[in-house]
Amino acid sequence: MGIYAVKTTASQEQTVADMLINREEDEIHAALAPDSLTSYVMVEADDDSVFERILDEIPHARGVIEGKSDISEVEHFLSPTPDVEGIAEGDIVELIAGPFKGEKAQVQRIDEGKDQVTVELYEATVPIPVTVRGDQIRVLDSDER
Repeated sequence: MGIYAVKTTASQEQTVADMLINREEDEIHAALAPDSLTSYVMVEADDDSVFERILDEIPHARGVIEGKSDISEVEHFLSPTPDVEGIAEGDIVELIAGPFKGEKAQVQRIDEGKDQVTVELYEATVPIPVTVRGDQIRVLDSDER
């Protein structure tokens, strides 16, 4: 048993992964379509002979890359990355959700355990710290760059 990379049409990775799993083939055990990996789906299967039989019937599947991978090569896709990763204190951010959507702010504090960021709004007359989730902000300018 190994992990095989199936080449797909761009932006159709999740569709191909769903179709592979919905076929209920005994030889296919799992399919993974990570957001950070474009045009490929990682498929756990007994061997690559199953792909010769079914890939012609799955739209957007282009073929299988020669060779198989080990679980150690794809396990970094399996653990979620925190939303506050890449954000540092002092960064200029834009709020992209919530009641302050569209406002610019400066990061004051980061709570990685709760995946929250405390920011101070730029255009507020009184500086009020606002705590938001890490997925509700977008970094505009970083001090580290």
